[in-house]
Amino acid sequence: MGEFDGDVREAVMEFWRTRAAQMKGRGKGRRGVRDGRSAVTDGKQMNGFVDLVSRLLVAAGTPTDSVFTGRRLELPGWFRAEKQWDLVVVHRGRLLAAVEFKSQVGPSFGNNFNNRTEEALGSATDLWAAYREGAFAPSGRPFLGYLMLLEDCERSREAVQVQEPHFRVFAEFNGASYGKRYEVLVQKLLRDRVYDGACLLLSEKSAAASGDFVEPNAELAFHRLVRPLIAQVTAAIREG
Repeated sequence: MGEFDGDVREAVMEFWRTRAAQMKGRGKGRRGVRDGRSAVTDGKQMNGFVDLVSRLLVAAGTPTDSVFTGRRLELPGWFRAEKQWDLVVVHRGRLLAAVEFKSQVGPSFGNNFNNRTEEALGSATDLWAAYREGAFAPSGRPFLGYLMLLEDCERSREAVQVQEPHFRVFAEFNGASYGKRYEVLVQKLLRDRVYDGACLLLSEKSAAASGDFVEPNAELAFHRLVRPLIAQVTAAIREG
């Protein structure tokens, strides 16, 4: 068992239980079909992870009033006025970190995967452009983090056919499931330094009772996101 596995299990359980409660509260739509789209937009499902990372930062010495969750999360962008992140660390007028927490649950993986990809790239590109233009001065380069929780199910494990009407896709996408596509995405976000730390977790819907999860790629494990995040933030705070 890893250093943070117990805490991550608790966050996974909260995710599935919160989502189930939201789905139950929504009931059925006009066609008698339970509306899963509303559960995606209701928010709060990833609060267990937000709270976990917040607690770890504070336990490591980050002042409580420097860690923002739930409110005052807007940061200026370059291509838009501002964007609301899920967790922000601002200490003595300096931006130290911003972290995004996302999830994807079936059955509609196709369009939602593309949306998540565009969101991840767009948010980071916007923030780094704003940083380049001095929006956060006198801050040094902040830590940018990304965490994705994906439902582990038959649909997310199935191979997905690629479309190549004009040019070949890159080889890693041939025969890749949506689970594998997310792994490729998050790994590239990390290796291309789009984000400084990134994590991918897979979990079945039945994990509401156990908190079971899988880290499909050791490079994208939870501790590889939070350890460097904590190290950079606490080092910046010690510098004054």
